[in-house]
Amino acid sequence: MSKLQALLFDVDGTLAETERDAHRVAFNETFAKFKLDWNWSVELYGELLAVTGGKERMQFYLDKYRPDYQQPDNLQDFIIELHKDKTKRYNNMLCKNPLTLRPGVRRLLDESRNAGIRLGIVTTTTPENVTSLLEHSLAPDAVSWFEVIAAGGVVPAKKPAPDIYNYALQQMNLQPEQCIAIEDSQNGIRSAKAANISTLITVSNYTRNEDFTGAIAVLDNLGEPDQPFTVFAGDIENFTYVNIDMLKSQI
Repeated sequence: MSKLQALLFDVDGTLAETERDAHRVAFNETFAKFKLDWNWSVELYGELLAVTGGKERMQFYLDKYRPDYQQPDNLQDFIIELHKDKTKRYNNMLCKNPLTLRPGVRRLLDESRNAGIRLGIVTTTTPENVTSLLEHSLAPDAVSWFEVIAAGGVVPAKKPAPDIYNYALQQMNLQPEQCIAIEDSQNGIRSAKAANISTLITVSNYTRNEDFTGAIAVLDNLGEPDQPFTVFAGDIENFTYVNIDMLKSQI
C-alpha cells in the first residue's frame, strides 16, 4: 500500500504562470511610482528569478546590475517599502484579472481532496499573494483546502534551503517519505530534495532549461485526460496526466 499522505505545492510558476505578466509587471509599476529608473524586462526578470524572495531579488538586482545606484543609508527600509507597494499592486491585479491555473492543477487538487490526500502550500512568496491567487483563481474558500500555508518569512532561509519544507513537515506531523512536492524550478527541487521529499517538476515559462536532477519526472504540465502532458525526463509508465494513482506509484 502506498505511503503517500500529502502533496506539497509550490505556488509561482507551479499553480499558475504568475511571474512574467503579474509579479514582474507589479514590480515595474512600483518602480515607476517611486520614480526609479529600474525596469525589469522579460529577459532580465528570468535572470533575477535565480534569487527567491522579492526583497532579496531587489537587493540582488542592485548589487549585480546597478552598482551605479546611490544606495540610501536606509536601503533595507526602502526595499521593504517598495515590496509592500508591489505586493499591493500584485494582489489588486489578481483581484481584477484572475490568472488561469495551469493545466491539471484544479483537477489534481479536487482528486486529492476526494481521496483523502492532505494538501500543503510551500512557497517563498508572501501569504497575501498566496491567498489572492487561491481565492480568485481557484475558489473563494480555497485557502481552507490546505492544511498549512508555509509562505514568506515564516523561516529565515528561503529556497533552495530546505527550511520551508521542514517547517511544513513539522506543522503537518509528516515524514518526508509520506509526501510528494510539486515544483517548477531548480531552487524548488533543491529545497524539497534537501528535505528528502520526492519531487515532481512541471516546468514553467522561465524554468524550462534548468537542472532538475533527481526529480520523479519533468513534465510540461500536470496534464488533463484530453490534454496529455509531455515528458521531458523520468519514467511515468503509461500515464498521460498526473493523478493520485500515478503519484502513489512513484513513492
